[in-house]
Amino acid sequence: MVSIEQSAVEQHIVETVVASFEGTPDPRLKQVLQSLTRHLHAFIRDVRLTEPEWNAAIEFLTQVGHITDDKRQEFVLLSDVFGASMQTIAVNNTAYKNATEATVFGPFFVDDAPEIPLGGDIAGNAEGQPCWVEGTVTDTDGNPVPHARIDVWECDEDGFYDVQHRDGRVGGRARLHSDANGEYRFWALTPVPYPIPHDGPVGKLLQSVGRSPYRASHLHFMVVANGLRTLVTHIFVEGDKQIEIGDSVFGVKESLIKKFELQEAGTATPDGRDLDGRSWTRTRFDIVLAPADV
Repeated sequence: MVSIEQSAVEQHIVETVVASFEGTPDPRLKQVLQSLTRHLHAFIRDVRLTEPEWNAAIEFLTQVGHITDDKRQEFVLLSDVFGASMQTIAVNNTAYKNATEATVFGPFFVDDAPEIPLGGDIAGNAEGQPCWVEGTVTDTDGNPVPHARIDVWECDEDGFYDVQHRDGRVGGRARLHSDANGEYRFWALTPVPYPIPHDGPVGKLLQSVGRSPYRASHLHFMVVANGLRTLVTHIFVEGDKQIEIGDSVFGVKESLIKKFELQEAGTATPDGRDLDGRSWTRTRFDIVLAPADV
């Protein structure tokens, strides 16, 4: 039990720090900092944080900073595994009618992905089973959204994104645009489960609490169109056992689980592509964008 006197001392510290932000010119910044102060101090008081634990936390965050560079964002991973990324997405992507649900952005997006035509292949240097992806982009009233920008990215069959190889390769990512009818189509790779980078402090954290670093199999999308809310999402593979085990960053939503239908070797492809006798999969993902102002 904390004595009344001790509680008063602790509360005085909270109030003093909160008051220090009273002169903040930006009202929103003031709100965020004062609320953060109250919640942070409440956490410290709730668990009765020890000084060795505080030092360990500072060292952990220092390690997160040291391993972060222009190719690896360990702070994003940290946010992801605490569910903070998904909660932020939930707050900022209010459910609206039949709009496609959003999920985590992840740390492996690259802004200058190669442009491909409709029906093109995003695989590049990435290896894996071919997958035909098609669908439409519409608004919530069912109107086609022509020329929407669609960024797609994914890992290779070994569970690595191109930027993780550090040899300059580009694969498993591309940019395309929906056609005049809002339709899109491209070749990708059948998604596979993979672990988030777990050779750093975030990986050690997961290991210490007995959590798997694996993500459920998925394909990333970012869709941008004038007057509509930008959508960051992915689709997941129906039947993937990792969905039941648990996605390490809490990104799975039921509405985003799609059938990836296996096509036996020799099955004709939608565009007549010759796959050299390989099996392939196909899936459909119809994207619905919410208005920008909701």
